[in-house]
Amino acid sequence: MTGESDLRVLLSGLRPQLHPGRYVYATAPDGRVPDGAAPVVTVGEAEGLTLVLPEAEAAAAGLPYSYVAGWITLRVHSALEAVGLTAAVSLALTDAGISCNVVAGFHHDHLFVPYERSTEAVAVLEALASESGTG
Repeated sequence: MTGESDLRVLLSGLRPQLHPGRYVYATAPDGRVPDGAAPVVTVGEAEGLTLVLPEAEAAAAGLPYSYVAGWITLRVHSALEAVGLTAAVSLALTDAGISCNVVAGFHHDHLFVPYERSTEAVAVLEALASESGTG
């Protein structure tokens, strides 16, 4: 199935889903995921392997972290070459004063926002989708 690239269709179909739990950013300097950890995102960097994983798993592995986030999935199937989705979502959250870290998966975009504002972020995204309706 090919992802959607029309910005209006993407925005009207966001369907943000807040995953339960608290997620954190941590680094595995040795480049390996610790035993017992199941990160939802990994990014290889020169300084080490960045992990986004449940807070309890980071704590159990003894990984230091500081940013505690809520994880939101935009359930619209966006094409990787789509133009403007990240900008529009970021602008809506910026206007609400909510920081956002975006990760693109093959099928969906994933947002990591401050945990204490994650429910508010979903409401902002739902309003954006409603305002962007195609009909």
